Amino acid sequence: MNEGRSAATTIDRRPPASTPGRSLARRSVFFFVFWLMISKMEPAGAVVGAATAVLAAWLSLRLLPPGAARPRPLALMLFAARFAGQSIRAGFDVARRALDPALPISPGFVAYRPLIPPGNGRAAFYALSSLLPGSVPTCEEDGALLVHCLDVREPVAADLEAEERMFMRALGLEEARR
Repeated sequence: MNEGRSAATTIDRRPPASTPGRSLARRSVFFFVFWLMISKMEPAGAVVGAATAVLAAWLSLRLLPPGAARPRPLALMLFAARFAGQSIRAGFDVARRALDPALPISPGFVAYRPLIPPGNGRAAFYALSSLLPGSVPTCEEDGALLVHCLDVREPVAADLEAEERMFMRALGLEEARR
């Protein structure tokens, strides 16, 4: 037998954890690019923008330390496009219901059990879902989100789950599930 061989080792294929310096650099670049966009890329403001970007990155690390999220740019763009489309569609639906008294509505509450564990990710999803017309997250009760909606006969919970799954995919939160 092969006595000289050691036991098989497991290779960890996850990306290495981000160091504080690396996180500061990434966020600084993000904020600096944002600064350039809002300042119309004027070179005169670049020094102020760079200093402001580093300060904003440092503050963001203090307020929101790096977590399990690993944003995926393509999935994030798809989510943003879907969110914009959903907002427009839902806005027209709400306006149509408000202007046409013959349209039946059945307002009430729907309970939805979120997939994202408690924390910043869930809070961000709740905030985002509150922006969609026609339904408003109200509170959390016994681990379920209570959503007030215009028509409880609509598939509100299924729509929220689809949105949440897409949100999780965009932020790389699939591993953070319950």
